[in-house]
Amino acid sequence: MKNASLAVLCYLRGNRLDKQGRAQLYLRITVNGRRSEFSLGRKVRPDKWCSSRSRVKGASEEAEAINKLIDSYVSKANKVHTKLVEKKKPFTADTIKNKLTGNSTEIKNLLAIYEEHNQQVAKIVGIEYSYSTYRRHVRTHGHLQRFIKKEYRLRDISIKLVDFRFVTRFYEYLKANHAGSHNTVTKYVLNFKKIVRMAFANGWIRKDPFYYWKAKWEKTEREILTEEDIKKLLEAQLGLKRLRQVKDIFLFSCFTGLSYIDIKNLTGERIRIGADGEKWITINRTKTKVQSTIPLLPIAKQILDKYEVSAKGKLLPVLSNQKTNAYLKEIATICGINKRLTFHLARHTFATTVTLSNGVPIESVSKMLGHTSLRTTQIYAKVIDKKLGRDMSILRGRYSLSKAKA
Repeated sequence: MKNASLAVLCYLRGNRLDKQGRAQLYLRITVNGRRSEFSLGRKVRPDKWCSSRSRVKGASEEAEAINKLIDSYVSKANKVHTKLVEKKKPFTADTIKNKLTGNSTEIKNLLAIYEEHNQQVAKIVGIEYSYSTYRRHVRTHGHLQRFIKKEYRLRDISIKLVDFRFVTRFYEYLKANHAGSHNTVTKYVLNFKKIVRMAFANGWIRKDPFYYWKAKWEKTEREILTEEDIKKLLEAQLGLKRLRQVKDIFLFSCFTGLSYIDIKNLTGERIRIGADGEKWITINRTKTKVQSTIPLLPIAKQILDKYEVSAKGKLLPVLSNQKTNAYLKEIATICGINKRLTFHLARHTFATTVTLSNGVPIESVSKMLGHTSLRTTQIYAKVIDKKLGRDMSILRGRYSLSKAKA
């Protein structure tokens, strides 16, 4: 902020005159083009005001008193500005105004606000937030920290300095520094948007910098496991206990559609006997709070039977999300599955290969997945349609070849 310019202007707000024909006297402070103003508690007749000098005309006692008051505020504003620049502290026009009016409050800085948010989220991971959501916010905080240091040469920045230009520059910074795919970068900016909206709701900023910013998504192909891939996993003989354990948890997700956090929190009270006399899982999803009702298919039941209930009542020994995904990569290599195996891939597999491909109605699949909208589930139906199209294309090619030979 060492190059932050300051302009101080005294003016009459002449749109409202009192009974004596006088207007309110205001002091306007401008820092880098941004204004903040307040009333000096004095009134002056417009014909007694000199706009070019920003002072009251004449040498009357009242004129001298008001002009001294103006000089005092202008002098104080310049002194405050000089000190802030010397201390290299981030500031705005509001900062200087608050110093002059005695309403000085602690400056809310962006990274400090975000850090406090992340600390609160960490306390309720597994209750209201998943661990992956928490980690995404931690990564976004890190990207913002590096962006502010590089672009502004500051350790933190006032939330009041976050505007539309800041948002677009951050987005461009993420793209230029290869922070991830287009959609990953968009998610980082949306995480940042949550913090800014929170600041706006608390009155720490006057305008929403994201008002004109719209997220643009690129269509991506959702990867799934085929029946052949699932068979490879089921038949795999893994020597290490940790790999066998992760494989079981992953397959449990493939046959239930439950997310990582929901499996981690699964307890015996969520297993109930349905109207058909079979066991069902009934759970409120951690992410959406929507109830999921899922039949306990034979393979999923066999996996549950392999493990003892923990002291906390948890049915399965789930490792950390980070370790689970790391071990899944090992398992994919051992099994010869040439796909990027992540835990969430199991949920996609349940929606497509296990249910929709086997004729389960999309409405039932949506309920089992705990989706808030059928439109979300229809994404998986499109995956099935594309797969069907590819299969039919292969079939046409085979038919044409055999026909040509004949």
